[in-house]
Amino acid sequence: MKRFLFLFIPTLLAAAGATMAQGRYLTKTGRVTFFSASPIEDIEAQNQQAGAMIDLGSGQVAISIPIRSFTFKRTLMQEHFNENYLESDKFPKATFSGKLLGTNAATLGQGQQKVTVEGDLTIHGVTHHVTVPGVVELKNNQLQATATFSVAPADYKIEIPLLVRDKIAKTVSVRVALACDPVATTPSAKTP
Repeated sequence: MKRFLFLFIPTLLAAAGATMAQGRYLTKTGRVTFFSASPIEDIEAQNQQAGAMIDLGSGQVAISIPIRSFTFKRTLMQEHFNENYLESDKFPKATFSGKLLGTNAATLGQGQQKVTVEGDLTIHGVTHHVTVPGVVELKNNQLQATATFSVAPADYKIEIPLLVRDKIAKTVSVRVALACDPVATTPSAKTP
C-alpha cells in the first residue's frame, strides 16, 4: 500500500499542476513601459497599475491600463502626455482584448514558451487589431508574461505638434511585463 501511495502522489501532483495551468491568472500591478528616442530628448514612462486577466483554458487575455498612472522623470513631460497627447481625461485607459496563441499547458511549468498574442488594442479611443510576439512562463505558481512591440502614435490619432513633429520618433517601443497570480476557483454551492 505504501508503494502505491509513493507512485500515486507524484501523479496526483502533476495532475494538480496541469489543472492549475488550465486556470485563470490575474494581476492589478502589471508593468507597462514605453520608450521613444529622439534628437531633442528621449521619452520614457512607466506604469505599474495595469490590470490583466489571462485564462489559459480559453486563451483569453484582457488588459486595462490607466493612462494617468504613467510616470515620467519630468513632471512637465507627464503633464503634456496627459493633457495634449493622450487626453487622459477623455480617454482614461488603454485596453487590449484578445487571445493567447501557441501555449502548451502540458509543458507550461517547464520553462519559457514563445507565444503570439492577437487581438484588439485600443489607445486614445482608436482600436487596431494587432499581433504581438510574447513569452509566458509558469514560475513559483505565478504566470509571468512579457511582450515588446512598437506603436505608432499617428495610428491612434495622437497628434504631435508641428513644432516638434520632426524631432520625435514615429514609433514608440512598448514593453508589457505581467506577474499574474492564480485565481482560486470555488465549487458552486448546490442547493438542496
